[in-house]
Amino acid sequence: MPVEITWWGHATCTIEDSGVRVLTDPLFARRLAHLRRRRGAAPPPEARRADLALVSHLHADHLHVPSLAGLAPGTRLLVPRGARRAVPALRRLRHLRVTEVGVGDEIHVGRLVVRAVPALHDGRRLPVGPQRSPALGYVVEGAARTYFAGDTGLFDEMAEVVGPVDVALLPVGGWGPYLGEGHLDAGRAARALARLAPRSAVPVHYGTYWPIGMDAVRPHEFHAPGDEFVRLAAEYAPRVAVHRLGHGERVRLEVAR
Repeated sequence: MPVEITWWGHATCTIEDSGVRVLTDPLFARRLAHLRRRRGAAPPPEARRADLALVSHLHADHLHVPSLAGLAPGTRLLVPRGARRAVPALRRLRHLRVTEVGVGDEIHVGRLVVRAVPALHDGRRLPVGPQRSPALGYVVEGAARTYFAGDTGLFDEMAEVVGPVDVALLPVGGWGPYLGEGHLDAGRAARALARLAPRSAVPVHYGTYWPIGMDAVRPHEFHAPGDEFVRLAAEYAPRVAVHRLGHGERVRLEVAR
């Protein structure tokens, strides 16, 4: 049975599996604080249609309250445990069915099972507040097992805690000229791919947002990660089919169990 993946930009994807639409880290803004969308048109209204939305951590480019507010009434929303305490604006989204989850929790939506898995990343709501909330990845299991990594660094137990997967949505860059701790660049993402050994992979979290006024500062960090990941994945994980999507593009993957 097929699974379809659409990349809308940054970490925002739609996973369509077993008749269920899953939206990851919804971010539809043209501008966010000091960032502006430099590539790809703003996602169309259909991008907001989902049965379930996943939020990996509390950073504003992953938990974007105005984007969540645009989801249809009744949409199920999974957020890391402690999110409503750390981000009070979430409490105003009464039209959504919000559930806080932690590592190991499983949620059933239609014919899917969604499991929260660890991520190596600072999950706090920055730049304010001492509240800590775990950064998560998610494994969406239906006809396929699709791993959405959110934001994470490479860690030794990654393959063990994620488990066998068919498709990996891996971050390969960021939104500025430098990546801090707890991130995958193209090289680390390729090494993660070798450990996870899925059938297919889609690079995300690059080539969408960039700081205002920094167009000429290390522009290769904005443009290059997708192609660099494709190149390095062929070296580290040659059996994995890598699909580098443009903004709004979709790939249909046949999965045989």
